[in-house]
Amino acid sequence: MTATLSPSLADAITNRFAARRRMAFAVPAAILAYLLYAAISFDLAGLAQRARLDNAAILLSDFWSHKTHVTRDNRSGDVTVAIEGEAKGTYPPGMLPDWVTITGPVTRIDLGTGYSVTYDDAGARMVVPGYGTIDIHPEGGKPVLTAPEPIPDWISVSENKISVTTDAGRFNYSRSKVETFKYEPGWELWFFTLDSPFYGKSWGQLAALATTGDRIDPARSNLGYMAAEFWTNKMWRHGDVAWAIFETILMAFLGTMTAALVALPLGFLAARNFMPLGPLRFAARRVFDFIRGVDGLIWTIILSRAFGPGPMTGAIAIAITDAGTFGKTFSEALENIDEKQVEGVRSTGANSVLRARFGVIPQITPILLSQVLYYLESNTRSATVIGAIVGGGIGLLLTQAIITQKDWEEVAYYMVLIVLMVMAMDTLSGWLRRKLIKGP
Repeated sequence: MTATLSPSLADAITNRFAARRRMAFAVPAAILAYLLYAAISFDLAGLAQRARLDNAAILLSDFWSHKTHVTRDNRSGDVTVAIEGEAKGTYPPGMLPDWVTITGPVTRIDLGTGYSVTYDDAGARMVVPGYGTIDIHPEGGKPVLTAPEPIPDWISVSENKISVTTDAGRFNYSRSKVETFKYEPGWELWFFTLDSPFYGKSWGQLAALATTGDRIDPARSNLGYMAAEFWTNKMWRHGDVAWAIFETILMAFLGTMTAALVALPLGFLAARNFMPLGPLRFAARRVFDFIRGVDGLIWTIILSRAFGPGPMTGAIAIAITDAGTFGKTFSEALENIDEKQVEGVRSTGANSVLRARFGVIPQITPILLSQVLYYLESNTRSATVIGAIVGGGIGLLLTQAIITQKDWEEVAYYMVLIVLMVMAMDTLSGWLRRKLIKGP
C-alpha cells in the first residue's frame, strides 16, 4: 500500500525546501556584499598603495638584529662608531670593530660580500658588487652623485641627501654627515656594555673568572661583579625592566583583588533572592551596568587627569572596571545557589550573616575564585596598555621604545617579556585554581 501526502502538506514541504535554497544563496551573497562594502569604506586599495613594505622589512629585521653606525661629521671630519648610534654604545678609539679601519682622514668600512664604503676629505664612495662604485662629493654645500646609469630604485636622490639601501647595509650622505649602517644578528651588549671589563669574553672565560680567576674588583667577587654589570646595563636597563614588570603585575593584582572585595558585598544587593527591595536592587544593577559600560581605557584617562600618572592610577582604573563585571557575575551566582543549604543553616538559628557565611559563600566560592583568577590573568595583559597611558609598568617602556623608532630590538625584548609574564600568570592561575577549587 502506498502512502500519499495531502496537497497542503506537499506544498508546505516544497515551500520549506525552496526557502532553504533561497537562504543558501542569500547568505553567501550577503557576506560578499558586506566584504565589498568594507573594502570600499576602509579604502583597501588606497591602503595597499600607501603601504611601505620596505620600511616594514627594516623594522622586522631590527627585531632580531642590531645595527652599528659609522658616522663622519662633514664639518669637523670626526668619525664615531656606535652601536645603535647611542653614546652609551660608542666604541673607544682603540677598540674599533675589525671591519672598520681609520687611517688619518680615511675611513674604510668592510660590509662583507664585496660591499665596502670609504670616507675621506673628498667625500664618500660605496662599492656595490654587480653594479659599480657610487661616488658622492660635495659641491656648493650639496651632495653630488656619480654612479652608473640608470640609477636603480634602491638609490634615493634628493637635493640635500642621498641614500643607498642594500642587503649588506645602508648608507646616507647629507650636508652635515655621512653615515653607514651595518646590520648584524643578535642583541648586542645585552649582557655587558663596552666599558665593562667582561665585554668580549667567551663563556669559558667568564666561567673561569667566576670560579677560579683573580678578583677584578677587590671589594667583591667576580660573580657578584658580573651580576651587577648585567643588572645595571646602561643599554638594556635590566634592573629597570624587572621593576617595570613587577609594577605591571602589581597593578593587575591590586586592581583585580580590590574589585572582587568591593563587588562581593554589592553583589548581595543586586541578587533577587537576597535583596527584596526592588528599587535598591534595580539601582545596584544599573550602577554595575554603568561601570561596565564605560571602557577601562576611558576610566584610565579620566583617572590619570584626576590623580596624575602612576601605577596606582592604573590599579584604580582596573578596580573600577572589574567591580562592575564582578558585581554582575557575583549577583548571578548568588541567584543560582541551592536554597536547601541556606535553610539548613537557618534551622540552627543562625542570623543572616552566618547564613551567608556558612550557607552561601561555600557554594559560590569555586565560581568566584575561577572568575577572579581569570580576570587576574586577563588584567595582566591589560595592565600593559594601561601602563602606557598612566606612565607605569612595562607598558611605559614599550611605548617609549616604539616612539623612538630606532630601538626596535628593545621593543622585541619587552614583547618577549610580556608574553613570558602572561604565560607565567596563566600557569600560576591554573595551579591556584586547581589547589583552591579542587583541593589537594
